Formats: sequence, C-alpha cells, structure tokens
Amino acid sequence: MIKLNHELIEFKKFPNGETHLNGQQLLDSWNLIGDSNEVEFKYESDADLIQLMLVKRFLDETTDKETVLYISYMPYSRMDRRVGTDVFTLKYVCDFINSLKFHSVYVVESHSDVTLALLDNCYALETGRKLFELVSEKIGFDKEKDYIFYPDAGAQKRYGKLGIPNELVGFKKRNTETGKIDSLQVVGNIEPGRKVVILDDLSSYGGTFMASAEKLKELGAGDIFLAVTHCEDSIFKGKIPGSDLITKVFTTDSIINESKHEKVEIISSLGWMQKEENEVTEVA
Repeated sequence: MIKLNHELIEFKKFPNGETHLNGQQLLDSWNLIGDSNEVEFKYESDADLIQLMLVKRFLDETTDKETVLYISYMPYSRMDRRVGTDVFTLKYVCDFINSLKFHSVYVVESHSDVTLALLDNCYALETGRKLFELVSEKIGFDKEKDYIFYPDAGAQKRYGKLGIPNELVGFKKRNTETGKIDSLQVVGNIEPGRKVVILDDLSSYGGTFMASAEKLKELGAGDIFLAVTHCEDSIFKGKIPGSDLITKVFTTDSIINESKHEKVEIISSLGWMQKEENEVTEVA
C-alpha cells in the first residue's frame, strides 16, 4: 500500500500482470504548499516495492520537490545477515530503496538495527512508548505494582527506559535448525496475581510469547497482555487466539489492517507517520 500526501494511490494491472499507474493520481496528490512530498509505504507484498519505484521515478520527473519516505514496517528485516546459504535480502532491499534517492527515510520500530545502518538518510520512529502508554490506560496498568516483561535482551535494550520499576527479562535458547524454542527462563519474581505486559516489536505466530506467558503463569502472574508494534497475519494461525494464557493482544496497523479474532485489538490511532507524536532517532 502506498499513499502520497495521505492520499491512497490505486494501481491496476495490464493483462500480462505488469503494473499500471495513472500519473494523474500523483499530480492530484502533490503537496502544493509544503517543501516536500510525503510517501507512506506499507508492505503487503513484493509488488509494493515495484509500485514504490514507479511512484518515486514519476515524482522525480515531474516535480523538483523533495520526497520523504515513511516505512510502517521494514520488509525483510529478519534476513539481516548472511547465515549459511541464506541470502542477505535485507541489504538488497535497502540498496534498492537507496537507489531511489529519497531525501529522508523514516522507519517505524525497525526489527533490526542493521536496517537503520543500511538505509541512507534514515531516522528511526520509536512508537513503543506510546503504544505501551495506550495499552496501560486500556487495561488499568499500575506502574508501581504491575510488571513489564521483555522476552529477550533485545527488547530490554529497546524499551528499558520506560521507567517501570518492576521489570522482568526472558532468556531463550532456540534450535538453530528448526527455529523452535528449546528453553526459556524468566529473570525476576512476581507478586502473585499482578498484571504483566509483554512488550516487543514484532509477532509472527507468537510462539515466543506463548512460551513466555507459560513461564510467567508458573511464577504467579495474573492477567498477561501482549503489546507488540508489528503483528503479522500469521498470529491468527498460531496458538494465542485459542489459549487462555494471554488475555489480550494489542498491536498497531503497521502490517495488518483488521483483526480476525476478538483477542487481538488493533490500535489504529497510533499515528506512526507523525514525527511530533513519536520519538525520532537520527541514525549516524
């Protein structure tokens, strides 16, 4: 999905599957007042990358205004290194975006710091604090008595400055061949019956969070909630929707547009594109 200055761009296909773009849409969506045009990029399939290229090249040919890119979720973030025979696809996608020469690129909660290092003129939009605040209000989170849980050291590093006194951290061992979690330990103790919010940036099927919730329950946790910025559609195929371990999942609309289960709530008012509403980190 691509928007130009908040207007959705519609793409059609020629009979052979090639993308057809009517440039009049872009002309009608130009920012006639500001100094730049703003492109919102929400990855749904690889076709979006071709569409992004077509939009940017057309803008380059028809206007001298700067173009700013906002990426709600950076595709291929998982493939952020070369492991064995796996291809370093994140680098290739970043190279592709760099070739389009945007004036600046804003990435929401990048799953990997490698993304921020590879993209030119890149800024990180940190939305985790705002998401946690919204979730806390919804569930009646007591910052003095309830707990926040970071599933791994990466999550602790990302969100550890929220100022919650009761923090718990998970340490997991994963089978490198199957990708499944062999074991998970929780560091810290819980006052029985207290709420726990699991905070992280990305959920796929939710296996890590199910394993975390199981351990947290063993330690005496009450209701357990999951707050995750990016949530893939695969979560509805995992075990979370049919389990009582996690009471509710809160996520943004950075990937999925609507929930297929009452347990998963999408907070669409997060405003991931608004710089003034989120923490912006310049990447050197």
